[in-house]
Amino acid sequence: MSVGEQAVALGLADSSINTVDQFVRRGLKNLKTFSIVDGKLDGDLLDKHQLSCYELAFCTAELAAAREVCVYARKVGDDDSLATDAALGFSSEAVTSALQRLLARATDLGLDVVELSALFDDSAISVLRAQYGSAEFLAGIGSAVADRGSSRLPTLLSDDKEMVRDMFARFGADVVDPLAEKIHRHDLDIPDEILKQAAELGCFGISIPERFGGLQPDDRDDSLGMIVVTEELSKASLGAAGSLITRPEIAAKALLQGGTVAQQETWLPRIASGEKLCAIAITEPNFGSDVASLGLKATPVEGGWVLNGSKTWCTFAGKASLLLAMARTEKDPALGHKGLSLFLVEKPAATGHEFRHQQPEGGVIQGKAIATLGYRGMHSYDVFFEDYFVPADCLIGEENGRGKGFYFTMAGFAGGRIQTAARATGVMQAAFEKALSYSRERKVFGNPVGDYQLTQVKLGRIMATLTASRQFSYAVARMMDEGAGQMEASLVKLFSCRAAEWVTREAMQIHGGMGYAEETAVSRYFVDARVLSIFEGAEETLALKVIARNLVANA
Repeated sequence: MSVGEQAVALGLADSSINTVDQFVRRGLKNLKTFSIVDGKLDGDLLDKHQLSCYELAFCTAELAAAREVCVYARKVGDDDSLATDAALGFSSEAVTSALQRLLARATDLGLDVVELSALFDDSAISVLRAQYGSAEFLAGIGSAVADRGSSRLPTLLSDDKEMVRDMFARFGADVVDPLAEKIHRHDLDIPDEILKQAAELGCFGISIPERFGGLQPDDRDDSLGMIVVTEELSKASLGAAGSLITRPEIAAKALLQGGTVAQQETWLPRIASGEKLCAIAITEPNFGSDVASLGLKATPVEGGWVLNGSKTWCTFAGKASLLLAMARTEKDPALGHKGLSLFLVEKPAATGHEFRHQQPEGGVIQGKAIATLGYRGMHSYDVFFEDYFVPADCLIGEENGRGKGFYFTMAGFAGGRIQTAARATGVMQAAFEKALSYSRERKVFGNPVGDYQLTQVKLGRIMATLTASRQFSYAVARMMDEGAGQMEASLVKLFSCRAAEWVTREAMQIHGGMGYAEETAVSRYFVDARVLSIFEGAEETLALKVIARNLVANA
């Protein structure tokens, strides 16, 4: 495909994406009309349209991913024509998927079924689907990837970012990957061998400014660097390395947002060096993503506070010696999230699946790991506090921080979501590489699996989806580094995490029976990927309470 032909084809994709997006926006406006009372959006009324909100959130995420992968393809140009092919293949399928979602919910959204159906005959959409969504075209992408023996397209990263990516890729391949299967199969803690070398590379200081001993420039954020590292660590192992950055990032952002100068100077260097491994204690047994309803109680006492209550899904709580815990400091339940504060809670690091620590004064913190399908190594714990004492200077912001804990976590939550998208991309990359290798080696009915059209289509679709996920996350990271991208961070998480489930499934299918065998790494990728749509904001909550509500409010 010549440069001119590429431009025309990508123009078709742009036109198709914009046409479908107009109907998505029309649906959002109608939902707003349905849910307005006295000029204000009524959350209870909007909740009567949850399925429609859910589908529109996914439409928006898929179309946004398609836009970004087309932008990427233009930048690559004729340096690698496969980038354009991947963008066109993905755009065709994203447009078709969005149209099907809209048609399924047309009546609920107040859209005309006949008008929507006519879009399949739209000049740009029909050509896009016929030429770049065909089996022949998608198989061609898969065949081209197999022929070159490489699953990588140009990243368009700067030289310094590429150097960082390469450094952590080598760490993942040399240190993490050889231990990953053992950690997963035997449900082990992340060994000190990984943690020590991760600390030496500056892993825990990725989101901490240089003045505090971290790797982030003092004068600007570096979300892009953070997700480049996260992707490579996740490619090696989601459970053993992929989440090492997330917890210190959330803790650091909270300290930078609301901590006193003394708190920043005390804690950030210790987090950056790996001296203090972090866990985040926010979710509670009866309240998942409903943060405003959290009930862990913090009661003022002489010299500080005592904590009583429980947390769940507190990942890495055993190995961690520092918990960032959100607790209710204000008695009035009507305050909701305005009654929550953040505490830095110290405890001894522990190994194994259980821990218990009693303070000299009698306070107790204890935890038990939750048995999970995958994502092993980090371990997620139920944690219980009984009269556990926390000094006054461990309340983030001290007295000025009371009731502001929810707001101090917002920047970290956004960072956690884009990190999760990067984790998803890393897992997809690992699964793709295994599937590509197996398709070339395994013979069925006398021919390599990769010679069959269906396998080639699978590989082509995976390549297109993986490229879209990576470039979407890169684009959002750049937005966040400029002070924007909060909504987009939610969109890319929604898209990439669902994509990772599908990609790892397809990788298993390409392996046939061996894909289901524990001795094959793709089975680990599959069970690991399943958690991505649950943590850092469950898919449903993210789609309904964050994305759709924002989109409808601004329609």
